[in-house]
Amino acid sequence: MSAVLSFPIQDEIISYNPATGEEFGRVANTSAEDVKAAVEKSRQAFEKWKETSFKQRAKFVMKAREVILDELDEIARLISDESGKPIAESLSMEIAPVLDLMQYFARNAAKILKPEKINIGLYATLGRTSKIIYKPLGTVGIIPAWNYPFSIPLGEVVMSLMAGNAVILKPSELTPFIGLKIGEIFEKVNLPTDVLQVVTGDGRTGAALVDSGIEKIMFTGSVATGKRIAESAAKHLTSVVLELGGKDPMIVFADANLELAAQGAIWGAFCNSGQSCSSVERLYVEEFIAEDFTKLIVEKTKRLNQDSGDKETTDVAAMSSERQIKIVEDHVESFRREGAKILTGGKRNENFRGAFYEPTVISNATNEMRGMREETFGPTLPIVTFKTEEEAIRLANDSDFGLTASVWTKDLSKGKRVAEKILAGTVCVNEVLYTHGIGQTPWGGFKQSGYGRTHGKYGLLELVAPQHIHVNHFLLTPNAWWMPYSSNAVETFRGFAKHFASGSLRQTAKLMPQLLKRIKELRSK
Repeated sequence: MSAVLSFPIQDEIISYNPATGEEFGRVANTSAEDVKAAVEKSRQAFEKWKETSFKQRAKFVMKAREVILDELDEIARLISDESGKPIAESLSMEIAPVLDLMQYFARNAAKILKPEKINIGLYATLGRTSKIIYKPLGTVGIIPAWNYPFSIPLGEVVMSLMAGNAVILKPSELTPFIGLKIGEIFEKVNLPTDVLQVVTGDGRTGAALVDSGIEKIMFTGSVATGKRIAESAAKHLTSVVLELGGKDPMIVFADANLELAAQGAIWGAFCNSGQSCSSVERLYVEEFIAEDFTKLIVEKTKRLNQDSGDKETTDVAAMSSERQIKIVEDHVESFRREGAKILTGGKRNENFRGAFYEPTVISNATNEMRGMREETFGPTLPIVTFKTEEEAIRLANDSDFGLTASVWTKDLSKGKRVAEKILAGTVCVNEVLYTHGIGQTPWGGFKQSGYGRTHGKYGLLELVAPQHIHVNHFLLTPNAWWMPYSSNAVETFRGFAKHFASGSLRQTAKLMPQLLKRIKELRSK
């Protein structure tokens, strides 16, 4: 079975329901010593798990998928209660996408990671062949964020397992019970003991996992924490994938379908209370349509239903924590001080006890304002106008982040042209935000948004080590470049430089007499 670790509690982590502020439950704050013990168990489990076939691994993943479907409403409610998000988003943005990811990698990991022949050019004429095989790494440590506490870690767990790795999951201290649920799901399908372990705790537990010398760390979170993880992992040469958030731009040209663009902007800015790495945090609107488009945004925003996440009609629910809501308050006040205008929202929703902040639309913003530079991670939508395509691109790229972006226009040629000039890991045309839910495509960013990829082929390749196998099929002759050297050898090497290294078979033919002379020389030694 998989193991949901039950360590002696040295101190506790308390999880709160952000909608009510009430205690949700308590879990162990796992010590560094117990993390070390978990790593040792993981290494032992890996030795057996790596020998399993892709077909065997896929059976566990697909059975786990059936468990999720059987407990769909229960899991959705757990996600809503512990993270604060609406039930609708628990289903649409957490559970449904990861179910798709599970079936995709269960069915396609073997094909993606199959041995691959390499074209080695003219070396093949010398009787050589090369291929790549992919080997699992060992133990993968997954440290996800609290904003998507089910889909992010479960997707990374599934990909790691399908690649043949053992996994230790350290869920966020804000959402530990969702992490424990992932362990429980695999326990129910009898995953071999210690192949997946869940260790709960705060930053000290995560630091111990990073410092344990495991083979890979998958981290989702802040830039500051990501830098500390990279620094600590470097001491052990531990490979890391860092997804560090964004300040994602949305560009709306005058020829866009404004109704759809407005709906997209509102969903992109306010779903999950704006707590998505790919949330629209900067909205750039062509000056010609800015006034009408802004009015449309405000009207639609005012119609959103803010309530607790357990209600099916809730559009915007609670934020994850008091700490996060204070960051939003700080940024909105900064906008006010710097001359921006709050058109709607701009304050806590006093109708609720928990961490509710009203969806907020802001006009007269500029890229120089603090709220346009730092990641807000809350339900705010600041609007900036532009005059030309070139200005829109410049404004969009004027950021330390580069995770996702979107371009809205009926002119698809223009949309694709602009998209290719934006410095972001994913750029959508007439679409926004949701591409993390497409498990078949790579996810990751440029600049301060981190490095490495999750999801898709490139995400799976992060979880294996490519091994090159090179074979010499000519067994009767020595290599021309072997010792001992001689003037004849030097002349042969000149021929390699002039003819063989050209990549041309015709040029290489000029080398053959000298090559045969050199081989004859070596065979006589």
